[in-house]
Amino acid sequence: MLHSDGPLLTVDLSAQLVRESDITDVQEQYLGGRGVGTRLAYERIPFDVDPLGPENRIVLTTGPLQTSSMSFTGRMNATAVSPLTNGLCSSNAGGFVSRHFAATGYGAVEFTGVADDLLVVHLTDEGVEFEPVPNLSGATVSETVDYLETEHGITADQTAIIGPAGENEVRFASIMTSAERAFGRGGLGAVLGSKRVKAVTFDGDSAPTVELPATAMDVHREAATSDHIMKRQGTVAVMDLANELDGLPSYYFSEQQFDGVDGINGDAVEKKKYKKGTCSSCAFACKLPTRDEERGVVTEGPEFEVAMAFGSNVGVDDIVDVMKSNKLCDEYGLDAISAGNTIAAYLASESAFGDRERIWNLVEQIARREGVGDVLAEGIDRVHEELGVENWSVKAMDFAAHEGRVLHGQGLSYAVSNRGADHMYTTFYSLEYPLVPKEQGLEPEGTLGKASHVVERENLMALNDSGVVCKFSRDFMSPERYEALFDADFEELLAVGSRTVTLERHFNNQRGFDRSDDRLPYDLPDFEAALDEYYEARGWTDDGVVPDAALP
Repeated sequence: MLHSDGPLLTVDLSAQLVRESDITDVQEQYLGGRGVGTRLAYERIPFDVDPLGPENRIVLTTGPLQTSSMSFTGRMNATAVSPLTNGLCSSNAGGFVSRHFAATGYGAVEFTGVADDLLVVHLTDEGVEFEPVPNLSGATVSETVDYLETEHGITADQTAIIGPAGENEVRFASIMTSAERAFGRGGLGAVLGSKRVKAVTFDGDSAPTVELPATAMDVHREAATSDHIMKRQGTVAVMDLANELDGLPSYYFSEQQFDGVDGINGDAVEKKKYKKGTCSSCAFACKLPTRDEERGVVTEGPEFEVAMAFGSNVGVDDIVDVMKSNKLCDEYGLDAISAGNTIAAYLASESAFGDRERIWNLVEQIARREGVGDVLAEGIDRVHEELGVENWSVKAMDFAAHEGRVLHGQGLSYAVSNRGADHMYTTFYSLEYPLVPKEQGLEPEGTLGKASHVVERENLMALNDSGVVCKFSRDFMSPERYEALFDADFEELLAVGSRTVTLERHFNNQRGFDRSDDRLPYDLPDFEAALDEYYEARGWTDDGVVPDAALP
């Protein structure tokens, strides 16, 4: 089985010491990426750790494909105990940093302890340098990028950076790379902030070599020649369909359609797109560099989730306004989905939907923990009672845009996901929208009989995150192509995903998570029976707990 290569580098920030460990046995069992990150975190982070304490570790990993030139491989993974969900959480980002990480020669890098001073940690194949940077305290992402380029000749593509939100331990702070790509969901930027790491840089010439079969070129060629709508409109292409299906969260989830959808949909984004955007080595080029010259707004995006969170869910119907919100989140280092949804909760409490200036001010207030922003920085689950609004989250993670009240399998997958209400944990929505050919898809109504599909999708997405293969490769990958690329039977590869999901769940069980956390703020038909089906399919107890006999 093809797997990542290279040792684990442990960076002890308290002592400013590093050491290397052989992790070949882990890599052989978990490929790389999320799988390796999860196994290392499971073994090395105490079950009772404070997510913002010195004993939490954040593990950065790539997979074996990140040294290839195949499309859909420009991503990498970060894993830690989440300050938002309080459970083990992995997040991944696109862009170009994965190649630079691989060039250091390390298979994984973990950070533990707390630095005495704010630091930039420079990682190369020749060693590690700790650079105190008190001058960057409170700096935005672009200010930090400018510093690294000016002082060190380091490009944005070689960096993982936190903004003021991470420094201030906002529970949904992101880690930014290539200036505008995010390790977004779960607040892992706050973990780096708690360790006083402002940025990590990567450089070297020691990437492992990998030889892939002709399948890799087939995938690459098809990605280049495909006439896919995502190449023009990204994920926001689905917004009109979602709205037609009564499946577009609006006005802090109180409505499911948005009258102003034409102002924030795929056509609106496409009109502002001014060039192609992609990730490293990817010919699919589905990213959205956008600008509005009249108002001077230049950003990348928004994608569907952000167009919901800072559009329909806050009552804003102008794509340029959403673009500005997206840009501010990138600058301050915030998960734009959680930031928009949390601001929507506040606007609901104030009856202030559509107040653009207030929205933009709140983004900065949250990032800097100023005024009401200090309250909102805790996230919806922790502040909904104070605001007097419903708790639209699962395991403290607020909802993505794909509406589980309409796509019932997606709703079930939100409930059981170890990461909370995140759409990418299964991408189950891709089976339930009516645009999916029926021989490949499922009817959106109902939950019974879908648990086995949820399990399969969780395993497949964990495999992708371990590979690492972008999830938007779904129209170009097949079991046969996975087998060819990873030199293993497809069922054996899905077992890697299953082991990863099981370890996440067991770690979270030790932190008190069980069936009572697999809950939704709305009713779905036969939900309890569907939960039973899911636990049975996983081999877990009726309480949603992994028995010792099921541990990998």
